[in-house]
Amino acid sequence: MRPTPDIQSPEGIHAHRLGPFTGDTSSDSRTDYLHDSRSLLCTFSLEPSAFSSHHPFTVLSLGIVGLPNVGKSSLFNALTAAKAEAANYPFCTIDPNVGVVNVPDPRLDQLAAIVHPERTVPAAVQFVDIAGLVKGASTGEGRGNAFLSNIRETDAIVHVVRCFDDPDVIHVDGSVDPVRDRATIEFELALADLTVVEKRLDKAKRAAKTGDKEAAAEVSSLEKAQAPLSNGQALWHVTLSNEDRDRLKGLQLLTLKPILYAANVTDAELTGTEGAYVTALRAAIAADHEPAQVVTFSAKIESELAELPPEDRADFLSSLGLESAGLDRLIRGGYALLGLQTYFTAGEKEVRAWTIKVGDTAPKAAGVIHTDFERGFIKADTVSLADFVANGGWKGVKEKGVVRSEGKEYVMQDGDVVLFKFNV
Repeated sequence: MRPTPDIQSPEGIHAHRLGPFTGDTSSDSRTDYLHDSRSLLCTFSLEPSAFSSHHPFTVLSLGIVGLPNVGKSSLFNALTAAKAEAANYPFCTIDPNVGVVNVPDPRLDQLAAIVHPERTVPAAVQFVDIAGLVKGASTGEGRGNAFLSNIRETDAIVHVVRCFDDPDVIHVDGSVDPVRDRATIEFELALADLTVVEKRLDKAKRAAKTGDKEAAAEVSSLEKAQAPLSNGQALWHVTLSNEDRDRLKGLQLLTLKPILYAANVTDAELTGTEGAYVTALRAAIAADHEPAQVVTFSAKIESELAELPPEDRADFLSSLGLESAGLDRLIRGGYALLGLQTYFTAGEKEVRAWTIKVGDTAPKAAGVIHTDFERGFIKADTVSLADFVANGGWKGVKEKGVVRSEGKEYVMQDGDVVLFKFNV
């Protein structure tokens, strides 16, 4: 389906289509596509596919960290089906691996069954896997501090922790102790952050000496971070004001990023009683008053699951007594951690899931598709997923009168099905 003009200008003059829309979203192209001799106001009701190939949408990015041999690369390989080298020895991950994983969402299948689009596009999560860290990583031990820089641009951190015994899988410290392992990784991340803070602090102090008030305020915030980091204390455990956090935000400090713990457990523990290792890990996190979630998974099961055809995976999980895969639980945990939700667009060209923040308004959600959608937002024709499905699509919901015309103040809800209208 071609972009369809909402073809009436304020003066009541109909806009005219002068030629085929090429997908070029430059201002000249938009003006050429719809205009009239007395008004250059152009109003569109477009399917997102007209723009999405030119403007990438928001993708949640998760950086995976952990000690060597905890199941980190095995998890990454299973999630992304990217066969990064995974071997039973430290530092097997030579370069950071990046993989994009589709977010499983049965609601997309419901929409596709009604709309019958040319394609269905799920939301996506990007996983960044780095080499296993060891004591001294922040100062160059193992593969060194360079690996930590690879996850500074991620939205959140997934810390994979070994919570299983297996004499055939060596532990870099000689024994399995998830509480100790967590402390080791946090210490290295804190020292890596310290290097960044101290480098910035030197510059801020020089600027503050010239009378720069903003620089002086930045010095104060940096020093509040420097003190605990110097002692190897992660900033997750430090009380900082919103103003301090705002000033530190641009540094992409690792220990200010939201963190999710992924506990790699035995197959039996996934369906049975939680083991002592996971219980101890949860207790340590609670003792530090850290607002972090622990998700259990089995790297072994995830690896086996990845080898199966998609249509056989549900039966495999059911045979193990599991309702969902580790991937699903990790992604749900990541969405909850970052306060994310999904809305949908549903047209003949495509049905697509889009990721936004909880609390985002309709214009903000439109901007995820294309900045012009937000800049020239007029309204959002909105319907709940349940109503859309129950009434057989756009035609049915319009006939039943359940489509809502939402304005700029509307706060998006998870599962909204939306058609945006805007002008540029």
